[in-house]
Amino acid sequence: MISCVCDTLSTMSKPVRINKYLAENGYCSRREADRLIQAGKVFINDVPAGLGDQVSLVDRVRVIGRDKKVRTEHVYILLHKPIGYTTKAGVENNVMELIDSPDRVFPVGRLSSQTTGLLLLTTDGTLAERLLNPRYGIEQEYVIDVEQTIRTIDLGRFQALGKTRLLSPSRFAIILGEGRQREVIGMCEALGYHMLNLMRTRIGSLKMPTTYPEGNARYLTEKEVRDLEKLVGLQEKRKR
Repeated sequence: MISCVCDTLSTMSKPVRINKYLAENGYCSRREADRLIQAGKVFINDVPAGLGDQVSLVDRVRVIGRDKKVRTEHVYILLHKPIGYTTKAGVENNVMELIDSPDRVFPVGRLSSQTTGLLLLTTDGTLAERLLNPRYGIEQEYVIDVEQTIRTIDLGRFQALGKTRLLSPSRFAIILGEGRQREVIGMCEALGYHMLNLMRTRIGSLKMPTTYPEGNARYLTEKEVRDLEKLVGLQEKRKR
């Protein structure tokens, strides 16, 4: 029998030793993992693992001859990313400094250091991959504050980037695809607006109120997770 321990996809997680990986996923102790590796029963991407080999969430790990189930529950965290923090791994002021979680979560997508707002962190590589895949057309909504009063004609120009709506004389919302934050910033500059804040408030069905404090984080509700799964066609595969 072959038990699949991991089949997730992400480039945001730091590699860890294979014995630590198996232990953290509730499969066995590190010492037992070493014995399984030496016995040739552990495979990384279908290649026999060696003592000291490292894996990350892009790797598929399999163990032969064990019936014990591995912990399969994923973790989903909503963070209001403050300005000045980055989603880039391995640098100072990384968003992971704001998260107190024993699980190896990673950010879904990127937000520039100058962008605030909703950031989803998870251990669920499959959901993360689908949320970022253009095939599923997941909307991302941003709220932009500028110093000047927004002219009606300019609000129409922003429609070239995404659907907009005016929230106040100096604030508007826009629905964007992944990676178009810089285009909004560039258009604001081109039209003579001084941007005060660019805040993401929605990813698909997941919403964050603009009043939610910066730096705060919370776990998603079961309904919020189900709604995201439904958007990307995972609800039938993961019936709870």
